[in-house]
Amino acid sequence: MNTLEQTIGNTPLVKLQRLGPDNGSEVWVKLEGNNPAGSVKDRAALSMIVEAEKRGEIQPGDVLIEATSGNTGIALAMIAALKGYRMKLLMPDNMSRERRAAMRAYGAELIPGQQRARDGGCPRPALEMAQRGEGKLLDQFNNPDNPYAHYTTTGPEIWQQTAGRITHFVSSMGTTGTITGVSRFLREQSRPVTIVGLQPEEGSSIPGIRRWPAEYMPGIFNASLVDTVLDIHQQDAENTMRQLAVREGIFCGVSSGGAVAGALRIARENPRRGGGGDCLRSRRSLPFHRRLRRRTL
Repeated sequence: MNTLEQTIGNTPLVKLQRLGPDNGSEVWVKLEGNNPAGSVKDRAALSMIVEAEKRGEIQPGDVLIEATSGNTGIALAMIAALKGYRMKLLMPDNMSRERRAAMRAYGAELIPGQQRARDGGCPRPALEMAQRGEGKLLDQFNNPDNPYAHYTTTGPEIWQQTAGRITHFVSSMGTTGTITGVSRFLREQSRPVTIVGLQPEEGSSIPGIRRWPAEYMPGIFNASLVDTVLDIHQQDAENTMRQLAVREGIFCGVSSGGAVAGALRIARENPRRGGGGDCLRSRRSLPFHRRLRRRTL
């Protein structure tokens, strides 16, 4: 391994030692914070740029455009710096100073004041910039190279790390790239796996997780791959985030706290009887995967 992009992926999978239920079920988390820019979004960022290069759509020196309010922007800024692209990121005014600083540190140009489109796609200014020929719009919510990253890396890693014993996969739903790509891979394997999506409860706000109206789901999402969607309250996500730090030594964000809260709920409802089961998750806007007794929710 001798390049930065080769350090993306192959993240550790660890078992929760103290937070898991006392019923034989095991909850495992995938530490996506170990990626170089600190989140699962490194995978999608690399895929969207590399696959566009393979198709001849972009080349080093070009301008790339994306609308983002979180870790995708940091990941894209890192990959753009690594591969010689100019990155323009459209962002809302409420983005944290820390995230702005990280994106600028990688050399990205930040364009503030952008409101998120109602349908979760790119704000009109991003589309108009691309239409004027100012750069290549990556469009994470509708770009199939986003879930492709998880179909080719995250999913196979989970299957290998659990030796195929995973029974439930639990993932937060933001762009839906992670849950779409991983679930597609798991559906193709020999053993059935229950796919569970996580969304905030009505009225709750969890950074990095969206509550999508049915008519406005991202273009990359495939509802047929998801067995059930759980509602998570903001307070549960925040409490679990804190418990992960003080009881498991895992420092993560609130979206990861929400994913683990959902995984723990399912683990409590699915006592292990004989066979193994796994749940996985990732640190900092990460996904979850787990191993438990299979059951339709």
